[in-house]
Amino acid sequence: MNLITGKLLWPDTMPDPPAYPRLEDDIECDCIVIGGGETGAIISYTLFNRGVDTVVVDKRRIASGTVSASTGLLQWMNDTPLLSMIHSFGEEKAVRFYKLCEQAVQQIGLVTRQLDFSPDFIRRDSLCYASSADDVPKLRQEYETLAKHGFPVQYLEDETIAARYSFRKPGAILSQSDAELNPYKYANALIRTAHRQGMRVFQETEVLQHQTGKDHIVFYTNDNRRIKARNAVFATGFETMEIIRHPNTVFTSSYVIATQPLDVFPGWPNRCLIWESARPYVYIRTTANNRIVIGGKDENTNAPEERKRHLSSKRDQLLQAVQELFQEAGSLRAEYAWSATYGRTRDGLPMIGAMEQFPHCYFAMVYGGNGTVYSMIAAQMIAGLITEGRHPDADLVRIDRPVHSQSAPV
Repeated sequence: MNLITGKLLWPDTMPDPPAYPRLEDDIECDCIVIGGGETGAIISYTLFNRGVDTVVVDKRRIASGTVSASTGLLQWMNDTPLLSMIHSFGEEKAVRFYKLCEQAVQQIGLVTRQLDFSPDFIRRDSLCYASSADDVPKLRQEYETLAKHGFPVQYLEDETIAARYSFRKPGAILSQSDAELNPYKYANALIRTAHRQGMRVFQETEVLQHQTGKDHIVFYTNDNRRIKARNAVFATGFETMEIIRHPNTVFTSSYVIATQPLDVFPGWPNRCLIWESARPYVYIRTTANNRIVIGGKDENTNAPEERKRHLSSKRDQLLQAVQELFQEAGSLRAEYAWSATYGRTRDGLPMIGAMEQFPHCYFAMVYGGNGTVYSMIAAQMIAGLITEGRHPDADLVRIDRPVHSQSAPV
Protein backbone atom coordinates (compact mmCIF):
# COMPACT_ATOMS: atom_id res chain seq x y z
CA MET A 1 0.00 0.00 0.00
CA ASN A 2 1.57 3.30 -1.12
CA LEU A 3 0.82 5.71 1.75
CA ILE A 4 3.36 8.56 1.44
CA THR A 5 4.65 10.86 -1.31
CA GLY A 6 7.36 13.53 -1.12
CA LYS A 7 10.24 14.56 1.13
CA LEU A 8 9.67 13.85 4.83
CA LEU A 9 10.95 15.98 7.70
CA TRP A 10 10.97 13.72 10.73
CA PRO A 11 13.35 10.95 9.59
CA ASP A 12 16.00 13.64 8.98
CA THR A 13 15.78 14.58 12.68
CA MET A 14 16.92 11.06 13.57
CA PRO A 15 19.10 9.79 10.73
CA ASP A 16 20.36 6.69 12.60
CA PRO A 17 17.32 5.16 14.34
CA PRO A 18 17.56 1.93 16.35
CA ALA A 19 17.51 -1.23 14.26
CA TYR A 20 16.14 -4.66 15.14
CA PRO A 21 16.61 -8.16 13.70
CA ARG A 22 14.29 -10.16 11.51
CA LEU A 23 12.54 -13.08 13.17
CA GLU A 24 14.60 -16.22 12.53
CA ASP A 25 13.05 -18.72 14.97
CA ASP A 26 9.64 -19.91 16.05
CA ILE A 27 8.58 -18.11 19.22
CA GLU A 28 5.75 -17.85 21.76
CA CYS A 29 4.45 -14.86 23.70
CA ASP A 30 1.47 -13.56 25.62
CA CYS A 31 0.67 -10.93 23.00
CA ILE A 32 1.91 -10.09 19.53
CA VAL A 33 1.56 -6.48 18.40
CA ILE A 34 1.53 -6.24 14.62
CA GLY A 35 2.80 -2.82 13.55
CA GLY A 36 5.72 -0.79 14.85
CA GLY A 37 4.41 2.69 14.23
CA GLU A 38 3.15 5.17 16.79
CA THR A 39 0.10 3.12 17.75
CA GLY A 40 1.90 -0.20 17.94
CA ALA A 41 4.69 1.44 19.89
CA ILE A 42 2.52 2.88 22.67
CA ILE A 43 0.34 -0.24 22.88
CA SER A 44 3.33 -2.59 23.15
CA TYR A 45 5.07 -0.25 25.61
CA THR A 46 1.94 -0.16 27.79
CA LEU A 47 1.38 -3.92 27.67
CA PHE A 48 5.00 -4.69 28.41
CA ASN A 49 5.00 -2.32 31.38
CA ARG A 50 1.94 -4.16 32.74
CA GLY A 51 3.83 -7.42 32.77
CA VAL A 52 2.58 -8.85 29.46
CA ASP A 53 5.21 -10.79 27.50
CA THR A 54 4.89 -8.75 24.31
CA VAL A 55 6.43 -9.18 20.86
CA VAL A 56 6.37 -6.45 18.19
CA VAL A 57 6.68 -7.26 14.49
CA ASP A 58 6.67 -4.90 11.52
CA LYS A 59 7.01 -5.74 7.86
CA ARG A 60 9.10 -2.59 7.40
CA ARG A 61 11.64 -0.92 9.64
CA ILE A 62 10.23 0.32 12.91
CA ALA A 63 8.44 3.70 12.59
CA SER A 64 8.81 3.84 8.82
CA GLY A 65 5.11 3.95 7.94
CA THR A 66 2.72 6.90 8.16
CA VAL A 67 4.07 7.94 11.57
CA SER A 68 6.91 9.60 9.67
CA ALA A 69 4.30 11.70 7.84
CA SER A 70 2.37 12.75 10.96
CA THR A 71 2.47 16.37 12.11
CA GLY A 72 2.64 15.58 15.83
CA LEU A 73 -0.03 17.96 17.15
CA LEU A 74 -1.51 16.68 20.42
CA GLN A 75 -4.91 18.22 21.05
CA TRP A 76 -7.86 17.18 23.17
CA MET A 77 -10.27 19.18 20.97
CA ASN A 78 -11.37 17.14 17.99
CA ASP A 79 -12.05 17.46 14.29
CA THR A 80 -15.62 16.69 15.37
CA PRO A 81 -16.83 19.43 17.74
CA LEU A 82 -18.17 18.53 21.16
CA LEU A 83 -21.58 19.90 20.16
CA SER A 84 -21.74 17.53 17.19
CA MET A 85 -20.72 14.58 19.35
CA ILE A 86 -23.42 15.48 21.88
CA HIS A 87 -25.94 15.51 19.06
CA SER A 88 -24.82 12.03 17.93
CA PHE A 89 -24.01 10.26 21.19
CA GLY A 90 -25.61 12.26 23.97
CA GLU A 91 -23.99 14.63 26.43
CA GLU A 92 -22.57 12.06 28.84
CA LYS A 93 -20.77 9.98 26.21
CA ALA A 94 -19.53 12.96 24.21
CA VAL A 95 -18.10 14.76 27.23
CA ARG A 96 -16.56 11.54 28.49
CA PHE A 97 -14.74 11.03 25.21
CA TYR A 98 -13.41 14.59 25.26
CA LYS A 99 -12.21 13.99 28.83
CA LEU A 100 -10.43 10.82 27.67
CA CYS A 101 -8.62 12.89 25.03
CA GLU A 102 -7.62 15.49 27.62
CA GLN A 103 -6.28 12.75 29.90
CA ALA A 104 -4.44 11.10 27.00
CA VAL A 105 -2.43 14.26 26.28
CA GLN A 106 -1.39 14.33 29.95
CA GLN A 107 -0.51 10.62 29.87
CA ILE A 108 1.66 11.08 26.79
CA GLY A 109 3.58 13.79 28.61
CA LEU A 110 4.19 11.47 31.57
CA VAL A 111 5.34 8.62 29.33
CA THR A 112 7.83 10.79 27.45
CA ARG A 113 9.68 11.45 30.73
CA GLN A 114 10.37 7.71 31.06
CA LEU A 115 11.92 7.17 27.64
CA ASP A 116 15.58 6.61 26.75
CA PHE A 117 15.69 9.75 24.63
CA SER A 118 13.47 12.78 24.20
CA PRO A 119 10.76 12.93 21.53
CA ASP A 120 10.68 16.74 21.86
CA PHE A 121 7.41 16.82 23.82
CA ILE A 122 6.51 20.47 24.52
CA ARG A 123 3.36 21.79 26.15
CA ARG A 124 1.46 24.25 23.95
CA ASP A 125 -1.82 26.14 23.91
CA SER A 126 -4.06 25.81 20.85
CA LEU A 127 -5.83 28.55 18.93
CA CYS A 128 -8.83 27.57 16.83
CA TYR A 129 -9.91 30.63 14.87
CA ALA A 130 -13.06 31.36 12.89
CA SER A 131 -12.19 31.15 9.20
CA SER A 132 -14.99 33.59 8.40
CA ALA A 133 -17.52 35.73 10.24
CA ASP A 134 -20.20 33.17 9.37
CA ASP A 135 -18.42 30.64 11.62
CA VAL A 136 -18.44 32.85 14.72
CA PRO A 137 -21.87 31.85 16.15
CA LYS A 138 -21.04 28.11 16.05
CA LEU A 139 -17.54 28.72 17.39
CA ARG A 140 -18.90 30.74 20.31
CA GLN A 141 -21.50 28.06 21.02
CA GLU A 142 -18.76 25.42 21.00
CA TYR A 143 -16.74 27.51 23.45
CA GLU A 144 -19.74 27.83 25.80
CA THR A 145 -20.29 24.08 25.72
CA LEU A 146 -16.62 23.35 26.45
CA ALA A 147 -16.53 25.89 29.28
CA LYS A 148 -19.73 24.49 30.76
CA HIS A 149 -18.08 21.10 31.12
CA GLY A 150 -14.89 22.41 32.69
CA PHE A 151 -12.49 22.31 29.76
CA PRO A 152 -9.66 24.89 29.89
CA VAL A 153 -10.78 27.36 27.22
CA GLN A 154 -11.08 31.09 26.63
CA TYR A 155 -12.95 32.96 23.92
CA LEU A 156 -11.03 35.69 22.08
CA GLU A 157 -12.74 38.52 20.23
CA ASP A 158 -11.30 39.95 17.02
CA GLU A 159 -9.70 42.93 18.78
CA THR A 160 -7.91 40.68 21.26
CA ILE A 161 -6.64 38.43 18.47
CA ALA A 162 -5.30 41.43 16.54
CA ALA A 163 -3.54 42.73 19.65
CA ARG A 164 -1.83 39.41 20.45
CA TYR A 165 -1.15 37.87 17.06
CA SER A 166 0.25 38.98 13.72
CA PHE A 167 -3.13 38.34 12.09
CA ARG A 168 -6.74 39.30 12.66
CA LYS A 169 -9.64 36.85 12.76
CA PRO A 170 -13.30 37.36 13.71
CA GLY A 171 -13.10 35.12 16.78
CA ALA A 172 -11.20 32.19 18.28
CA ILE A 173 -11.13 29.58 21.04
CA LEU A 174 -7.86 29.46 22.96
CA SER A 175 -7.43 26.13 24.75
CA GLN A 176 -4.79 25.00 27.21
CA SER A 177 -3.23 21.61 28.04
CA ASP A 178 -2.25 20.61 24.49
CA ALA A 179 1.24 19.71 23.25
CA GLU A 180 3.45 18.89 20.31
CA LEU A 181 6.11 16.22 19.75
CA ASN A 182 8.26 14.62 17.11
CA PRO A 183 6.16 11.54 16.21
CA TYR A 184 9.06 9.68 14.62
CA LYS A 185 11.26 10.07 17.70
CA TYR A 186 8.31 9.20 19.92
CA ALA A 187 7.61 5.85 18.25
CA ASN A 188 11.30 4.97 18.13
CA ALA A 189 11.83 5.96 21.76
CA LEU A 190 8.90 3.89 22.99
CA ILE A 191 10.10 0.76 21.17
CA ARG A 192 13.75 1.30 22.10
CA THR A 193 13.01 1.80 25.79
CA ALA A 194 10.82 -1.31 26.08
CA HIS A 195 13.29 -3.35 24.00
CA ARG A 196 16.14 -2.39 26.31
CA GLN A 197 14.02 -3.62 29.21
CA GLY A 198 13.41 -6.98 27.54
CA MET A 199 10.58 -6.65 25.01
CA ARG A 200 11.24 -8.57 21.80
CA VAL A 201 11.11 -6.57 18.55
CA PHE A 202 11.45 -7.81 14.97
CA GLN A 203 11.45 -5.66 11.87
CA GLU A 204 11.20 -6.65 8.22
CA THR A 205 9.04 -9.51 9.48
CA GLU A 206 5.64 -9.72 7.80
CA VAL A 207 2.81 -11.88 9.08
CA LEU A 208 0.93 -13.40 6.17
CA GLN A 209 -1.65 -15.73 7.68
CA HIS A 210 -2.85 -17.16 10.96
CA GLN A 211 -4.60 -20.12 12.52
CA THR A 212 -6.87 -19.78 15.52
CA GLY A 213 -6.87 -22.26 18.39
CA LYS A 214 -9.09 -22.53 21.44
CA ASP A 215 -6.92 -20.32 23.64
CA HIS A 216 -4.25 -19.04 21.26
CA ILE A 217 -3.50 -17.82 17.76
CA VAL A 218 -0.57 -18.78 15.51
CA PHE A 219 0.85 -16.39 12.94
CA TYR A 220 3.08 -17.40 10.04
CA THR A 221 5.65 -14.93 8.71
CA ASN A 222 7.10 -14.29 5.27
CA ASP A 223 10.05 -16.53 6.28
CA ASN A 224 7.65 -19.29 7.37
CA ARG A 225 8.37 -18.72 11.07
CA ARG A 226 5.66 -19.31 13.66
CA ILE A 227 4.58 -16.90 16.40
CA LYS A 228 2.19 -18.44 18.92
CA ALA A 229 0.38 -15.94 21.11
CA ARG A 230 -2.55 -15.80 23.50
CA ASN A 231 -3.65 -12.47 22.06
CA ALA A 232 -2.86 -10.31 19.05
CA VAL A 233 -3.18 -6.57 18.49
CA PHE A 234 -3.45 -5.20 14.98
CA ALA A 235 -1.88 -1.73 15.01
CA THR A 236 -1.38 -1.59 11.27
CA GLY A 237 -2.74 1.89 10.66
CA PHE A 238 -4.63 2.52 7.46
CA GLU A 239 -3.47 -0.84 6.11
CA THR A 240 -5.91 -2.49 8.51
CA MET A 241 -8.49 -1.75 5.82
CA GLU A 242 -6.94 -4.57 3.82
CA ILE A 243 -8.32 -6.86 6.54
CA ILE A 244 -11.48 -5.01 7.55
CA ARG A 245 -13.55 -2.92 5.14
CA HIS A 246 -15.59 -0.81 7.51
CA PRO A 247 -18.42 1.59 6.49
CA ASN A 248 -17.36 4.08 9.18
CA THR A 249 -14.08 4.92 7.43
CA VAL A 250 -13.25 7.62 4.90
CA PHE A 251 -9.84 7.96 3.24
CA THR A 252 -8.44 11.10 1.65
CA SER A 253 -5.01 12.67 1.11
CA SER A 254 -3.47 15.43 3.21
CA TYR A 255 -0.50 17.68 2.48
CA VAL A 256 2.24 19.12 4.70
CA ILE A 257 5.24 21.43 4.40
CA ALA A 258 8.04 22.39 6.76
CA THR A 259 9.86 25.69 6.37
CA GLN A 260 13.48 26.58 6.98
CA PRO A 261 14.46 27.15 10.65
CA LEU A 262 13.61 30.65 11.86
CA ASP A 263 15.33 32.90 14.38
CA VAL A 264 12.18 34.52 15.77
CA PHE A 265 8.41 34.08 15.61
CA PRO A 266 6.91 37.57 15.75
CA GLY A 267 3.20 37.77 16.44
CA TRP A 268 3.02 34.16 17.58
CA PRO A 269 2.82 34.13 21.41
CA ASN A 270 4.24 30.95 22.94
CA ARG A 271 4.22 29.32 19.49
CA CYS A 272 0.75 27.89 20.11
CA LEU A 273 -0.78 25.27 17.86
CA ILE A 274 -3.09 26.87 15.30
CA TRP A 275 -6.06 25.52 13.36
CA GLU A 276 -9.29 26.86 11.96
CA SER A 277 -13.03 26.28 11.69
CA ALA A 278 -13.12 25.68 7.92
CA ARG A 279 -13.26 22.14 6.56
CA PRO A 280 -10.88 20.99 5.29
CA TYR A 281 -8.76 23.08 7.66
CA VAL A 282 -5.11 24.02 7.91
CA TYR A 283 -3.12 23.29 11.06
CA ILE A 284 0.17 24.86 12.11
CA ARG A 285 2.91 24.25 14.65
CA THR A 286 6.62 24.83 15.15
CA THR A 287 9.35 22.26 15.77
CA ALA A 288 12.12 21.90 18.32
CA ASN A 289 14.62 23.18 15.75
CA ASN A 290 12.44 26.22 14.94
CA ARG A 291 10.73 25.25 11.70
CA ILE A 292 7.10 25.96 10.93
CA VAL A 293 5.04 22.92 9.96
CA ILE A 294 1.71 23.55 8.24
CA GLY A 295 -0.64 20.92 6.89
CA GLY A 296 -4.08 20.53 5.37
CA LYS A 297 -5.61 21.28 1.97
CA ASP A 298 -6.99 17.75 1.93
CA GLU A 299 -8.21 16.17 -1.29
CA ASN A 300 -10.88 13.48 -1.64
CA THR A 301 -8.52 11.03 -3.25
CA ASN A 302 -6.25 8.29 -2.00
CA ALA A 303 -4.55 7.51 -5.29
CA PRO A 304 -0.74 7.83 -5.06
CA GLU A 305 -0.47 9.29 -8.56
CA GLU A 306 -3.04 11.96 -7.67
CA ARG A 307 -1.16 12.88 -4.47
CA LYS A 308 2.04 13.22 -6.44
CA ARG A 309 0.39 15.35 -9.10
CA HIS A 310 -1.10 17.77 -6.56
CA LEU A 311 1.92 18.02 -4.25
CA SER A 312 3.65 21.03 -5.81
CA SER A 313 0.49 23.15 -6.00
CA LYS A 314 -0.52 22.18 -2.45
CA ARG A 315 2.98 23.07 -1.26
CA ASP A 316 2.59 26.55 -2.72
CA GLN A 317 -0.90 26.98 -1.23
CA LEU A 318 0.27 25.99 2.23
CA LEU A 319 3.29 28.25 2.03
CA GLN A 320 1.08 31.15 1.02
CA ALA A 321 -1.33 30.43 3.88
CA VAL A 322 1.37 30.53 6.55
CA GLN A 323 3.05 33.54 4.95
CA GLU A 324 -0.23 35.47 5.10
CA LEU A 325 -0.63 34.71 8.80
CA PHE A 326 2.95 35.61 9.73
CA GLN A 327 4.07 38.32 7.37
CA GLU A 328 6.64 39.63 9.86
CA ALA A 329 8.47 36.28 9.79
CA GLY A 330 10.07 37.29 6.50
CA SER A 331 10.34 35.22 3.37
CA LEU A 332 9.50 31.57 4.00
CA ARG A 333 10.43 28.61 1.86
CA ALA A 334 9.31 24.99 1.98
CA GLU A 335 12.36 22.82 2.59
CA TYR A 336 10.15 19.73 3.02
CA ALA A 337 6.87 18.88 1.36
CA TRP A 338 4.95 15.63 1.53
CA SER A 339 1.50 14.12 1.25
CA ALA A 340 0.04 11.03 2.82
CA THR A 341 -3.05 8.92 3.14
CA TYR A 342 -5.34 10.37 5.77
CA GLY A 343 -8.16 8.35 7.28
CA ARG A 344 -11.02 9.39 9.52
CA THR A 345 -14.27 7.95 10.76
CA ARG A 346 -17.66 9.33 9.81
CA ASP A 347 -18.70 9.80 13.43
CA GLY A 348 -15.38 11.27 14.65
CA LEU A 349 -14.48 8.48 17.09
CA PRO A 350 -11.67 5.93 16.70
CA MET A 351 -12.49 2.24 16.42
CA ILE A 352 -10.86 0.18 19.15
CA GLY A 353 -11.48 -3.31 20.49
CA ALA A 354 -12.31 -6.87 19.50
CA MET A 355 -14.35 -8.31 16.64
CA GLU A 356 -16.30 -11.54 16.92
CA GLN A 357 -14.97 -12.93 13.65
CA PHE A 358 -11.35 -12.54 14.84
CA PRO A 359 -10.96 -14.51 18.11
CA HIS A 360 -8.12 -13.47 20.45
CA CYS A 361 -7.54 -10.32 18.36
CA TYR A 362 -7.85 -6.61 19.11
CA PHE A 363 -7.78 -3.75 16.64
CA ALA A 364 -6.59 -0.18 17.09
CA MET A 365 -7.98 1.88 14.21
CA VAL A 366 -7.14 5.34 15.52
CA TYR A 367 -8.26 7.27 12.46
CA GLY A 368 -8.71 11.03 12.60
CA GLY A 369 -6.74 14.21 13.17
CA ASN A 370 -5.98 13.21 16.77
CA GLY A 371 -4.29 9.94 15.93
CA THR A 372 -1.49 10.23 18.49
CA VAL A 373 -3.98 11.05 21.24
CA TYR A 374 -6.29 8.23 20.14
CA SER A 375 -3.32 5.85 20.21
CA MET A 376 -2.85 6.49 23.92
CA ILE A 377 -6.56 5.87 24.49
CA ALA A 378 -6.24 2.63 22.52
CA ALA A 379 -3.22 1.56 24.59
CA GLN A 380 -5.09 2.05 27.86
CA MET A 381 -8.22 0.30 26.61
CA ILE A 382 -6.55 -2.68 24.99
CA ALA A 383 -4.22 -3.17 27.95
CA GLY A 384 -7.27 -3.22 30.22
CA LEU A 385 -9.12 -5.66 27.98
CA ILE A 386 -6.14 -8.03 27.82
CA THR A 387 -5.00 -7.88 31.45
CA GLU A 388 -8.33 -7.39 33.23
CA GLY A 389 -10.90 -8.48 30.68
CA ARG A 390 -12.57 -5.08 30.63
CA HIS A 391 -12.21 -1.32 30.31
CA PRO A 392 -14.92 1.04 31.56
CA ASP A 393 -14.96 3.16 28.40
CA ALA A 394 -14.52 0.45 25.78
CA ASP A 395 -18.15 0.69 24.67
CA LEU A 396 -17.62 4.28 23.49
CA VAL A 397 -15.33 3.27 20.66
CA ARG A 398 -16.35 -0.30 19.97
CA ILE A 399 -15.92 -1.26 16.33
CA ASP A 400 -19.47 -2.55 15.80
CA ARG A 401 -21.23 0.62 16.99
CA PRO A 402 -23.90 2.30 14.85
CA VAL A 403 -22.41 4.87 12.48
CA HIS A 404 -23.38 8.52 12.96
CA SER A 405 -22.13 10.60 10.04
CA GLN A 406 -20.57 13.94 10.97
CA SER A 407 -19.88 16.82 8.62
CA ALA A 408 -20.44 20.03 10.63
CA PRO A 409 -17.37 22.20 11.28
CA VAL A 410 -16.60 23.83 14.60
